[in-house]
Amino acid sequence: MDKLKDQTTLIAISFLLLLGAIYLFVYSPSTSNPLFSFQYQNHCQSSNTISTPITGADTLEVALAEASMSNNKTVIIAIVNKAYVEGDRSMLDLFLDGFWVGEDTRGLVDHLLLVAVDQTAFERCEFLRLHCYKLETDGVDFDGEKVYMSDDFIKMMWRRTLFLGEVLKRGYNFIFTDTDVMWLRNPFPRLIQNDSTVDLQISTDAFNGDQWSETNPINTGFYMIISNNKTITLFDSWYAKKDDSAGLKEQDVLNNMIHGGVFQYLGLRVRFLDTLYFSGFCQDSREVRAVTTVHANCCRTINAKVADLTAVIHDWNRFRASSSSTANETSTFSWSKHVACAGSWN
Repeated sequence: MDKLKDQTTLIAISFLLLLGAIYLFVYSPSTSNPLFSFQYQNHCQSSNTISTPITGADTLEVALAEASMSNNKTVIIAIVNKAYVEGDRSMLDLFLDGFWVGEDTRGLVDHLLLVAVDQTAFERCEFLRLHCYKLETDGVDFDGEKVYMSDDFIKMMWRRTLFLGEVLKRGYNFIFTDTDVMWLRNPFPRLIQNDSTVDLQISTDAFNGDQWSETNPINTGFYMIISNNKTITLFDSWYAKKDDSAGLKEQDVLNNMIHGGVFQYLGLRVRFLDTLYFSGFCQDSREVRAVTTVHANCCRTINAKVADLTAVIHDWNRFRASSSSTANETSTFSWSKHVACAGSWN
């Protein structure tokens, strides 16, 4: 009888030890437990969380996917450095103000990818809770102001061209915009969409009256481009001329390529944007009821751009606050003179 009791006790103890082992094996939070690790990874995958380290290339893909319009893989891209995000009234602040006061523009910020070329600009972007991407620049210092046509300015423009070519290769269409462009109205209704035959739509410093004429002087501070083999080849060919174009900014090089017949050679259909809608300081829009964007082109320094674009915002607010849509009010409207930008060349 005592022997039977001992056997029963031994069996009970063994059973309890087995249960304890199973509990520790299955429910222990130790990350070294292979079963627990398997269950945790499956949980992460089911909630769309990336559980592996993100490479630089993956980071860009994630940033583009999050910012793009889901129906057509189109994203709005702007590039900033420290000089554009710091100060009492930074260029980035002013740029975002345009989306706030513009007509049908606030929602477009959801599709804006801000590309930072230094850590300060990246941190500022993240603080503003925008879509952000940190562009590695191989040890080149891009954080200060790059005065128009300085060596560093030209280097930054070429780095921008290389990056945007990479975006095209990933299958994304985009509007590229400088941050010294005020978006006063949603530009998409003024751009040709759903037409795969129009590869590039680019702003001009002065419109000659013909939207298909290659004699229009281009400005690469605002354009919409479709990703396809022709546009990818254009960007590859464009960037390949960097080392043979000393003293020229990328816009000058592209302009020379246009005059050399690159659009016809590649079979590109390119539309040149009317300054009535896509205007700038080089040529003001003559119709405030039609103007879509205002670019601080023909201007040399950031301080001058900020001063005169602030005046543009004031002009815009004045127009909207008036009885705004009467013909008399429109006929008397005029833009403020771009005094600071005119003086920036002295």
